[in-house]
Amino acid sequence: MPRPRNCRYVSCRPCVTYFKPRGIPLTELRETRLTVEGLEALRLADMEGLTTGAAAERMRVSRHTFGRTLAEARRAVAEALVRGMALRIEGGNYAVLPDDIEPAVADGRPGHKERIMKIAVSSEGPGLDDRVDPRFGRAGGFVIIDLDTMSADYLDNGESQVMAQGAGIQTAERVAGAGVDAVLSGYVGPKAFEALQAAGIKVCQDLDGLTVREAVERFKSGGAPFADAPNK
Repeated sequence: MPRPRNCRYVSCRPCVTYFKPRGIPLTELRETRLTVEGLEALRLADMEGLTTGAAAERMRVSRHTFGRTLAEARRAVAEALVRGMALRIEGGNYAVLPDDIEPAVADGRPGHKERIMKIAVSSEGPGLDDRVDPRFGRAGGFVIIDLDTMSADYLDNGESQVMAQGAGIQTAERVAGAGVDAVLSGYVGPKAFEALQAAGIKVCQDLDGLTVREAVERFKSGGAPFADAPNK
């Protein structure tokens, strides 16, 4: 069974969704399709000139996924231009990025330069009083917390516990799919850390030994700074 694709974030929906060669009736044209996330990849890379890493962070995907999306988009545009085809912009697997998820102005908390709305805490159980699971990649699950309302949901991560390899990357993709802005955990390995960074997700480490509630309170008070490298 193929693995479901994670959502790609775009800044807005396209204002124009169809292009065609001038003077040729639609009935005589073949079409090729450009996805909405493909258009966003073209905008970020070819119009804004962002690096692959920066553009991938904007769309909350890995560098590999962004590179593949960009290549597919360029191929669609090239095919339309070279073969004189109509270009339809539609579909894909995307969501429009809300304004409050974009990096925001500093909120004054020590170590927190961006406003964080939603966090994921690796946990040994589904509740706020369960212990922080020290393993990010093979955590049993994550308590997902909205910091504005303090409402909590649980994201099961049991599949990654039985993986022979690649658990950290798989878990990072699962957490990114939940739309979180930051992860609180104990140990985050190099590959998982890189995948989280590529998705634009901040990481706070070395919080094992605490309950989920205690970790969240430490984060809110500024006592859990963002890491700039994985645990040693």
